[in-house]
Amino acid sequence: MAAPKKGRRPAGGQSRPGRALALILIAMVALTGGMFWSGHTTPRLGIDLAGGTSITLKAKAEPGQESAVNETNMNTAVGIIERRVNGLGVSEAEVQTQGAENIIVNIPRGTNEKQAREQVGTTAQLYFRPVLAVTSGSPQPAPSASSSGSSKPSATASTGATAGEKSATPTATGSPQGRALTEALKAPSPTPTASSSAKPKATGTPQATQTPDAATAALEKKFTALNCLDPKQRAAAGQGVKPSEPSVACGEDNPGVWSKYLLGPAEVDGKDVDDAKGMLDPQRGMWIVTMDFTDAGSKKFQSITSKLSQQADPQNRFAIVLDGEVVSAPSVRQTLTASAEISGNFNQQSAQDLGNVLSYGALPLTFQTQSVDTVTAALGGDQLQAGLIAGAIGLALVIIYLVVYYRGLSLIAILSLGVSALLTYVLMALLGPAIGFALNLPAVCGAIVAIGITADSFIVYFERIRDELREGRTLRPAVERAWPRARRTILVSDFVSFLAAAVLFIVTVGKVQGFAFTLGLTTLLDIVVVFLFTKPVMTLLARTKFFGNGHAWSGLDPKRLGAQPPLRRTRRAHAPVDAKEA
Repeated sequence: MAAPKKGRRPAGGQSRPGRALALILIAMVALTGGMFWSGHTTPRLGIDLAGGTSITLKAKAEPGQESAVNETNMNTAVGIIERRVNGLGVSEAEVQTQGAENIIVNIPRGTNEKQAREQVGTTAQLYFRPVLAVTSGSPQPAPSASSSGSSKPSATASTGATAGEKSATPTATGSPQGRALTEALKAPSPTPTASSSAKPKATGTPQATQTPDAATAALEKKFTALNCLDPKQRAAAGQGVKPSEPSVACGEDNPGVWSKYLLGPAEVDGKDVDDAKGMLDPQRGMWIVTMDFTDAGSKKFQSITSKLSQQADPQNRFAIVLDGEVVSAPSVRQTLTASAEISGNFNQQSAQDLGNVLSYGALPLTFQTQSVDTVTAALGGDQLQAGLIAGAIGLALVIIYLVVYYRGLSLIAILSLGVSALLTYVLMALLGPAIGFALNLPAVCGAIVAIGITADSFIVYFERIRDELREGRTLRPAVERAWPRARRTILVSDFVSFLAAAVLFIVTVGKVQGFAFTLGLTTLLDIVVVFLFTKPVMTLLARTKFFGNGHAWSGLDPKRLGAQPPLRRTRRAHAPVDAKEA
């Protein structure tokens, strides 16, 4: 006797809808608990809704480069500033030009204003310059023939592919300073010979043959008179100096302790840096900034460190100069290649800020902060209220339509909309501190548009179920047979919506990105809700008498849908056969 065949599961069947419901319930509880645990129970609002800070920057051309303030460089600066501010986690910042010389940066409330100002206004012109001489940061007296003595160098050695931290002890001699500077300036680029050290000998009288030219004398005078304890002099020390020319600069060895440097022409610049990031060195317990060079930068860095490694202190050191200030001046004892390290008086924020600035490149222009204004949210608040009223009216109309047309099925749709709204709210609240997402007016508009997208998915599924009922099937098989076709349609529709949101997010800037981001987020949540909530709930309700028997108010009444009677097989009646006569 043949064994009975096991019943097959309906196509697209879901044998255990409780698992999907338990999964989404756990996710909702976890996300909501995380929101309350983090303390961020409301979404972070954009500058148009919550106010914020507006910074006006004015481009300043360097002497002899007045034509540098042009549309191309201004647009480049806008892109760099926007990436810097976004690197701080401010995804809703607005950066745009105003006129021919100004850039407006709008940052929403909740951002570290001081940190943002430093990031947007920093030019980030990075150069690696060889050190020719270094001494105390205070002004030096005129060279005296009777003074002598030198300080012992104390810079640490570099190991591997990194450079160590800058020396805290001045290394240039103070007495025959004029002669030392003249000798250093004669050969600004280090050579492999050990005799090129700028360390002077304590002789009684300077040589008469050491007659510097006008440029050398002016730089020597500037270096001697430079007072690094004066912030104005520190800021003006390297202004107007080309990368190919020697320069003077100041550097802070320790808090309040400054040294001044005589530097040779730049050998490597910030354009040769491929990537930079601030990180904690676990071995030394200090924050550093690591840099990776491009292929061309690696060759330049290898060449200069090969030369520097054969010099005596201080000419075996290279200064890492950022915006005219020496942030580190490590010594070199071996050839370095692919990467370098900046170490000094960094904390976590300063190291990460410097890495962020170096990663996105230097501004093509120098900018001055013209004004820093506080923006109120009065106008945005009125617009938000109007938008919320419009959204509430739209949601009410959708619910009325669902109740009138789908009756009992509208309960499933309303519950699904509620789950989607809860997930959207919680994720927006969590994404504020996580990635800097800020809810602005276009984002609110995107959330309102998402109501229609989500409701459309429910309607597609409900209509597929009704089609199956019209063909004469009962509810439970109809729910399972309708799901594969509805699922395909929902996925295609949501894919198109998400693709449009992604393209819009990529090709636009500013507030429009908020609309695209919200639209993409709610589209993904629509798939999650339909798969993990709407379909399982529909499967469970199909087992109840109210829906399973097609109650008039269930929205699935076969009579109202014009369902055909189920097809049943009947045996054909056979005509009686007369008995054959014998």
